[in-house]
Amino acid sequence: MTQLLIVHRDADIGRQLVQLVTDYTGYESAFTRSESETLVWLRRQSGAHPRILLIQLDAPGLDGLVLGATLSGIFSGLQTLFFPPYSAAEQRIEVAGSKIFPEPIDGERLIAMIERSVRMIGNAPDLFHAIDILQMCCLAKRSGGLQMVTGSQLGTVYLKDGRILHAETQSARGEDAVFDLVGWGEIEFAYDRGVSPPDDTVKRNWDELLIAAIEERQRRALPEWRRQLA
Repeated sequence: MTQLLIVHRDADIGRQLVQLVTDYTGYESAFTRSESETLVWLRRQSGAHPRILLIQLDAPGLDGLVLGATLSGIFSGLQTLFFPPYSAAEQRIEVAGSKIFPEPIDGERLIAMIERSVRMIGNAPDLFHAIDILQMCCLAKRSGGLQMVTGSQLGTVYLKDGRILHAETQSARGEDAVFDLVGWGEIEFAYDRGVSPPDDTVKRNWDELLIAAIEERQRRALPEWRRQLA
C-alpha cells in the first residue's frame, strides 16, 4: 500500500525524498513530477489511497495548491505537506508544527511530521495554521483568494503578487479580519487563483500585519486584568 505520494519537478530531489522516507520510516512511497503524470499514475493504480501528499508548491506543469485540492477531493483524510519556492532564511515567522518545508529541507522535522500524519485517524481534516498558509502564499508571490474555515466560521484573504490587499470574515473587514483569522489558529483552506479583491483595505506589509496579529492574539489570551496592563 502506497502511504506517501511525492510530487516534485526536480527528479533528484524527488528520489532523495523517496530514499529518506524509505530509510527512516519504511513506508512505501510513489514519486511523480507533474500534475498530468500524477493523474495518470492514479488511474493506473486503482487501489491506491495515499495517506500523505508531499508536494512542490510551484513548478512548470505543477501548481501544488490546485493539485493538492484535487487529490484531497479524491482521498478523504489526505494530509498535505508543501515544499515552497523560497528558502528557510526568507521566512519571517516560525510556526510550531508547520507542514511547510522550505529548502534546505529539515529532514528530521519532515520525518516527524510524516509520522504524526500517519497516526491521524483516516478521515482527519487537513489542518494548517492560518499564519503558515498566509506566509507561504505571500513569500511565494501568489495572487487570488484564500478561503479559510474553522467550525462555522468562514473568512477570505485576497492576494496580489504576495501582498494582502483585502480580507473579510463574517464580522470584520480589512486588517481586523486578518486579526480574526490568525486568532482562529488551525484552519482548513481552499485557494482560487482566479478571483480578485473586491476592495483594497489592507495597507501594511504582510509580515508586519501578521506579527501584529500574533501579538494581538497573545494579548487576547491574557486574563482581563493583564490585558488592561499590557
